[in-house]
Amino acid sequence: MSDLELYQENVLDYYKHPRNKEILEGYTHTARKLNPLCGDELTIYLKIKNRVVERATFQGKGCAISQAAISMLTEKIIGMSIESICHLGKEDILNLLGIPITYTREKCAVLSLQVLQESLSEEKKNLKLGVEGC
Repeated sequence: MSDLELYQENVLDYYKHPRNKEILEGYTHTARKLNPLCGDELTIYLKIKNRVVERATFQGKGCAISQAAISMLTEKIIGMSIESICHLGKEDILNLLGIPITYTREKCAVLSLQVLQESLSEEKKNLKLGVEGC
């Protein structure tokens, strides 16, 4: 089996068996984003203490790429500081997925990063990073 086939199976596994897909009780941060072009919808819930993500969960619906990306991202950010999260970019999401993504599907993948960044908008203001800096 090739590396590409392994990554494709991994994406399908995250889609069929998402990790952290639940409404988080006692969340401190949340946001919801919708990709109106394809109908992908994501809501992220974070529990942050001392500027570190203790828990991260999501609810959503959409294609395999958007759902796998948010599931993988919630796993990645647990234990990360807000400052570290602010340095995550599109390439980090694409690397998590590990498969070639077309330009059109990039929007599906990056929706996870957008909803994460939106959930931290108040924190970004406090860090004086601005919307583009995080």
